This record gives sequence, structure tokens and C-alpha cells, in this order.
Amino acid sequence: MLFIGLVWPEPTSSAAGWRILQLIKLFQQQYEVHFASSASKSEYSYPLSDLGITEHTILLNDSSFDYFIQDLRPDIVIFDRFMIEEQYGWRVTRSCPQTVQILDTEDLHLLRAARLEAYKKDRPIDLYNDTALREIASIYRCDLSLVISEAEMQLLTEEFHIHEQLIYFLPFCEEAITSAHISALPSFEARKDFVFIGNFIHEPNWKTVEILKRDIWPRIRKELPQAKLHIYGAYTPPKALQLHQLREGFLIKGRAEDARSTLAQYRVLLAPIPVGAGMKGKFVDAMHGGIPVVSSTIGAEGMAKEGLWNGFIADDIVDFVQKSLALYNHKEEWIQAQANGFTLFNKTFADLRPSFDLLEKCHDLCQNLENHRRKNFIGRMLRHHTLQSTKYLSLWIEEKNKGAH
Repeated sequence: MLFIGLVWPEPTSSAAGWRILQLIKLFQQQYEVHFASSASKSEYSYPLSDLGITEHTILLNDSSFDYFIQDLRPDIVIFDRFMIEEQYGWRVTRSCPQTVQILDTEDLHLLRAARLEAYKKDRPIDLYNDTALREIASIYRCDLSLVISEAEMQLLTEEFHIHEQLIYFLPFCEEAITSAHISALPSFEARKDFVFIGNFIHEPNWKTVEILKRDIWPRIRKELPQAKLHIYGAYTPPKALQLHQLREGFLIKGRAEDARSTLAQYRVLLAPIPVGAGMKGKFVDAMHGGIPVVSSTIGAEGMAKEGLWNGFIADDIVDFVQKSLALYNHKEEWIQAQANGFTLFNKTFADLRPSFDLLEKCHDLCQNLENHRRKNFIGRMLRHHTLQSTKYLSLWIEEKNKGAH
């Protein structure tokens, strides 16, 4: 199995890095796993070789990839987000037509882009954007696409009419929270202050920090003058550092080396997330660390189930502040919210059946690929035309790059 990554996984920097590392470990149970990327590594890139993963550096818009994939001849290729499928999918199809192609959507970029555009321009959401045209086409071209949220599964089937045989719901895969873990966590009394965490490269996180600074924190601080709000996030930009105000108790802390142990020290996580998509890794970390959350409807989308949530969901600013104060000040409400988080975590993320079923599904795809593709005529049509258009664009870029040298 070959993973082609947009970047080298950084599980301490983002939920996306953590997600792909979980997938790698899952598929290692049945496959020899390779990982390739054209990106440069950072000091936070996970040492995949320590897991026995073979690493490959590849080039973008370069025919050397064709020779690489022909030599490797993987049974399955997993593309890390639709942009990677656009760049390399046609080459895999041309060189290894019998290789199963799987797209890991991470979250639906079309939904995130639509919400961001609507938020910036204060207008109704339009799902049928340019990103949707590209991402839905990528889903059709692939043999299977992994979707992290049930809400996004519903959107794909009901709004875009994607057949269920082409998409597969796979949430984060976690070990169950045990009573021993719970008893080792800091108590209500041992915790203090508020917290938010999120990779600053991800724009929804920056928008959230802006709302906290402008609308939420001044109101909370007025009621709790001694409380502080600690903001953690990888790749903190200068514009975020400029928001650091010790006198206001608004503290920009930078990267958290261990998100779960960091969050476990605080009493309440504030996340008035205005835009975005997918499941939020920060909330999975919060449930594990026993910290209740106040979030927006968009933030909790696909995660709150059967009315169960580890805290409160509020979209109105005044309501959000009141619920944040209630969790912070009232031990009984806090303990109930924490318990809800443990239950939700074990029900949603510690159920290993979707993971094992995926391994079985991949085995079936390898055995019956031709029959599977025959039922996906739209995908076959798109592969035919994309192979030509993307091929010549890439070859043109490759020739242009040669001329530049």
C-alpha cells in the first residue's frame, strides 16, 4: 500500500496528521506500507521509518513518478486529500490501472470553502463552488473515499447523490477510555482557566481566535477578572502573537507538545468555531482529557450524537458566554459534561468495527475491482477525460520547468 501525502504527517501539529498516522497503523495490519510526498520534512514530521514504513521523496509534475509507481506496483494507493489525487491519480491510472485508488478526504473541502466564503461575504452558503466541482470529481474517479463525519456522508449522498458504494464512513480510531485513565485525570478543583487549541495554518482556527478576542473573552473576563484564556496552536503567525495581552488574561502560548495532557490541565475549552468541516480533533482530545467544551453548531457537527455532548452548544454570543460561565463555576454541571464526553468518546471513537470492516472492504476491492468500476460509469468517464487534460497540463509544466533550468 502506498500513501501519497500532501505533507509528511505531523500528528502533534494537526488532526489531519494524526488521522493519517492512524490510517497508516491500521493498514499495517495487512499491508506493507510505503509513504511518499513531494513536500519537505519539518522538525515535527513523524519518523515513519520507526514504524517500519518505507519513505519515498517524489517530485510534482515529473515523469520520474511514473517509473517509481511502475516499479513499486502497489495493490492500493491512498491519496491524502483531493488535490493529491488530481496531481498523481492520472499517473497511477496510466501506469498501474489495476491498482485500487482510495481518497482520504480528511474533511470535505467543498463544505469548508463554501462556509468560509459565506462567512466572509455575509451571504447564504453555496455548496456548488469550484472546490465542489474538483472534489466531487475526485471522489468519482477513486474506487473508494474515506469520510470522517456522518454529517458529510449525508451531504454527499443527499445533496450530491454519491452512491454509497463509493464512500465509507471512518471516524477517528481510538482506544477506549478506562476508569483508571479517568481516575488519573486532574479534578475540577485542580483545574483552572480557559483554553483553545488549533493549528493556525487552518483558517477556521484563526477565525475562532478572532471571535474569542473580540466578542467572547471580554465578557467572560468581566465576570471572572482572575481567569485567563490560553491559546495554543502550531505555526503561530505574527498576527496571532500581537493579540497576546497579559493584562487582559489573553495569552498566546504557541505549540502544545502534547495536546491531550495540555488540555487536561484546564477547566473549560472555548471553541466558537464559525466555519469549517469534518470532525474536530481538538474535541476528541478534550473528551480524552476530561475537559468540557462550549462550541458552536458547526464545531460540534457530526460529533454530538443523540443529544450527547461534553458541555454545551451555543451560537449566540451572550448564550455562549453564559454557558461557559456555568461550566466554569458549577462543579455538578462540569462533572456531568465530563462524563458525557467519556461516554461519547467510547461510543464514537473506540468502536473498532469500522476499521476492521474497511480492511475487509479493501480486500474485496482488490479481488473484484473490475466489477466495482463497472458500476461507477461516471468515474470511468471522468478518469478517461481527466487522464487526457491533466496529463497534458502536467507535461506542459514539466517541459516548462526543464526550460527554466
